[in-house]
Amino acid sequence: MAKLTVRDIDLKNKKVLIRVDFNVPIQDGVISDDNRIRAALPTIKYVLENGGKAILFSHLGRIKSEEDKAKNSLKVVSERLAELLGQNVTFIPETRGAKLEKAISALKPGEVLMFENTRFEDLDGKKESKNDPELGKYWASLGDVFVNDAFGTAHRAHASNVGVSSNIESAVAGFLLEKEINFIGGTLENPERPFVAILGGAKVSDKIEVIQNLLKIADKVLIGGGMAFTFYKAMGYEIGKSLLEEDKVELAKELLEQGKGKIVLGSDVASAKEFNKDAERFVRPATALPKDELGLDIGPDSVKEFTAIINTAKTVVWNGPMGVFEFPKFAEGTKDVAIAISKIKDHATTIIGGGDSAAAVIEFGLEDGFSHISTGGGASLEYLEGKELPGIKAVKDK
Repeated sequence: MAKLTVRDIDLKNKKVLIRVDFNVPIQDGVISDDNRIRAALPTIKYVLENGGKAILFSHLGRIKSEEDKAKNSLKVVSERLAELLGQNVTFIPETRGAKLEKAISALKPGEVLMFENTRFEDLDGKKESKNDPELGKYWASLGDVFVNDAFGTAHRAHASNVGVSSNIESAVAGFLLEKEINFIGGTLENPERPFVAILGGAKVSDKIEVIQNLLKIADKVLIGGGMAFTFYKAMGYEIGKSLLEEDKVELAKELLEQGKGKIVLGSDVASAKEFNKDAERFVRPATALPKDELGLDIGPDSVKEFTAIINTAKTVVWNGPMGVFEFPKFAEGTKDVAIAISKIKDHATTIIGGGDSAAAVIEFGLEDGFSHISTGGGASLEYLEGKELPGIKAVKDK
């Protein structure tokens, strides 16, 4: 990797600012999925074991009102982190000021402090999200070195990543950011072939640039999910009441032409008469869906077709579910594709690009069957589009 990492700097007795991504789901004050906290542990532990004083900060949710602040405090996250680390985490419920500065000054090597949600600064002119120069400079002044380990925000130029990096001498990648760069960036630069990309999710419009970029790199691009129906429409098929982006049909035709021999759509779909988890499930040919039905998943023949291609692969990148996996009757396509990919892990590099496909795999209990599951939905999408991410660009080169 061409970027400096936390291994490349002296941490002993240093105040180490670590931008983590602790934007975790919280319901009624309880964290429902702590995967992002666990993902940051290797970097935090490395800093502590090497004599650093860890100062952690993260965003959580969107902050537009005082009510948002009340339900998006990082206090509960700091408590969960303390449990996972097996040591005390000092929490400062502020984003700046004398109390925070005093607490940081009192830190000893091997100790951990977390300060409040960086987006609390957005309530007054979006200072975090718009990379306010004064704020980035202030946060940088709190530490000696900066470790960015928040891939989930790497596609955004915020005060807490780009702002801090611009105002501190040592700005390096943590282990999680390094892993994302190596797996996603490295795969796109030099994939072992055959390289199979699998794209799903609801809308073509969300994945246009991803499809265009992957058509240049991948050997096969398998398309499922709601977005497939815009492609079926472009092929002249009857799609019933299925999700359709009418304004993207011509684009789908162009992509099909551009990706001739590369783009693969399934031959059947699982459908229902209504969008309901209890609706009766039908399996129909993709060429002729009844007018009163909508497709909610790929069908069993499509699973077989996709699996046969996956079995040939040396590299697989998957972004987006194959159907409405939240409905058990229409989760089969997504689950079967996940199982097929997990079975080739021993002889292939298999990557999930965050978001719903990552959530699905974790829900199915298959997360150990993949080489890498990205922690950033939007960031991984932009990376797959071939874009340079500002949060990664701001990390110093080797």
